[in-house]
Amino acid sequence: MALLVLSLCLLLFTFHLPFRSSGQSSSMESVPDLQNTMYASIEGYPCVRLLNLSGNIGCSNPGRDKVVAPIVRFENVDKIAEPSAILVSLEEFPILFTRISDDSRFASKVSGVLVEPSTDLQNKLNGFSPDQKFPQGQFAPYHNTGYEWNPIGSGIMWKSYSFPVFLLTESGSKTLKEFVTKNEDKKKAYTSNVAEFDLVMQTVKSGTLDSKSCLKEETCLPLGGYSVWSSLPPINTSSLQQSKPILLTVASMDSASFFRDKSLGADSPISGLIALLAAVDALSHLDGLGDLSKQLVFAVFTGEAWGYLGSRRFLVELDLHSDAVHGLNQGLIESVIEIGSVGKGLSEGVNKFFAHTEGDSSATNQTLAALKRAQESLLSENVKIASASSSNPGIPPSSLMSFLEKNPAISGVVLEDFDSVFVNKFYHSHLDDLSNVNSSAVVAAASLVARTLYILASEIEDVQDPTLAAINVNVSLVEQLMGCLLDCDPGLSCELVKKYISPLSTCPSHYVGVILDEPSSTPYTGYINDVPRFIWNFLADRTSIPRETNSSGCQHGCNGKDEVCIKVETDGKGVCALSTTRYVPAYSTRLKFESGVWNVLSPNSSEKMGIVDPVWTESNWNSIGMRVYTVQNAAYDRFVLFGGITLTVFSYLAIATARTFFSKAMKRD
Repeated sequence: MALLVLSLCLLLFTFHLPFRSSGQSSSMESVPDLQNTMYASIEGYPCVRLLNLSGNIGCSNPGRDKVVAPIVRFENVDKIAEPSAILVSLEEFPILFTRISDDSRFASKVSGVLVEPSTDLQNKLNGFSPDQKFPQGQFAPYHNTGYEWNPIGSGIMWKSYSFPVFLLTESGSKTLKEFVTKNEDKKKAYTSNVAEFDLVMQTVKSGTLDSKSCLKEETCLPLGGYSVWSSLPPINTSSLQQSKPILLTVASMDSASFFRDKSLGADSPISGLIALLAAVDALSHLDGLGDLSKQLVFAVFTGEAWGYLGSRRFLVELDLHSDAVHGLNQGLIESVIEIGSVGKGLSEGVNKFFAHTEGDSSATNQTLAALKRAQESLLSENVKIASASSSNPGIPPSSLMSFLEKNPAISGVVLEDFDSVFVNKFYHSHLDDLSNVNSSAVVAAASLVARTLYILASEIEDVQDPTLAAINVNVSLVEQLMGCLLDCDPGLSCELVKKYISPLSTCPSHYVGVILDEPSSTPYTGYINDVPRFIWNFLADRTSIPRETNSSGCQHGCNGKDEVCIKVETDGKGVCALSTTRYVPAYSTRLKFESGVWNVLSPNSSEKMGIVDPVWTESNWNSIGMRVYTVQNAAYDRFVLFGGITLTVFSYLAIATARTFFSKAMKRD
């Protein structure tokens, strides 16, 4: 009888064991081997929790613990009876989130979302923009904030979700498919594939659900980083006579996306950044720049996608006459030219751009006339410039808005690849990638800007001027920059970037990030992202006058007051060069760093942008990750439990009966 009981126990154990793992039969020699057999880690890009003064947006686990939920495909969501992780294709992603927003009962059954990647999706979708129809409309210098610059915008990235969302990488999607397929082959009615999400945000754990409270409790950090500006030629900061008017050319280096680390922003705004860098390079080869009647200054702002942090802070630093803008006089800024989205200017073989303006000043008209002359000087029918429609409410979302708020009379022009609505159908989406832009459009925009600046600075009228004709954009440089800043191959490991810095990552992402320490005009470079460090070195190099007498490097510093050390990351030595290139902190004008803590300042009634400033912060977290594995459902676990109890009772009774039987038999003997 005892032998029978033992056989039944072994049978139940062997029946139960295979479904405790994912089905792998490889040998296991350690605990990590066992974990690798049971769990499959999945790579992906998370949507994270961001906060402002009135609440929060983005994604997070709902509490302090990891989320575990069965995986259900989107086409089967109507059949789910319990909270589940929805596996959805990128094409159906907008449909899913529209339903989540409109149906609270359905939303309560969503424990997480896994988004599958797709190739060549730009040609399959009519468009996808998670931003608003008027991005950052509250900062507009006009009243018609209901205008739809981005008509395809859904606004889903500005909502708060109490469940984790991940965009799977190609390898993560492959791992998940292999796992699900393998386990479906061995699946029984009492098992299911589950996803485990580790997206626990410190702000959720602590209950600090807005920027003011989380900064006070130090569970978040402000969005921000460092902008860069440079002059061509360098400004003699020792001279008290700086009477040249300034032509300020600006672009943005940061973008946004529903998924934090997948913010490429190829057309909006990185195409404009690349055009600016290429224009600087083209102008840097000219002789006699110091003899021009106007000073050329270039600025690349970060944080523009989150309340125009860079441009607004730049103007505050000018007011304060801080070291970060030493050499610049705000009163001398005659005109601002902004290079916006220019990567989609090519249409039917013609690169066409639109000049957006606010107001009608003589300086603005001079800039428009210079753009026309620059177009004529190119001697090409394939490049066109036109004024934007007069029916537009004003300038589109741009850094120029910050300058107009500061000084409504300032002259400004925004160069874009659209007239009345965005032609970029993937604005602030991870799909705004390299395939969404055209290098010839960026080259054409850079050529227009470079020649326009020379026309304005030299005040020439002749479009056939030989110096003007000599300003040519390096096409291979543009293509290099696109490969470095908009793709993972070669990405930031490209030769151009590695000539100046030692990048910390290969795949570029243009999310602004957070500011980690006290803001400074000479920040610790370890706290600055790869892209701003590259831009600083590139501009410092292209706008500089090299010091040939200091060939030993600058590891011990440079001698001249106006000298900077470039390329120091690559060999530890660097090169001293005469250049006016500076870092400028970029963070909310409503924040102040005091005694190691960020404090929120009361709004200044005289600053409209400060009043509507959301003060964006990003929640801290300990770790972010995701894995999948197979579990038995609760009904089967209960069956095993009750079966075990029944078997135990039966075994006890069998043993007791057997003992009584043998005892009686022994007595008879």
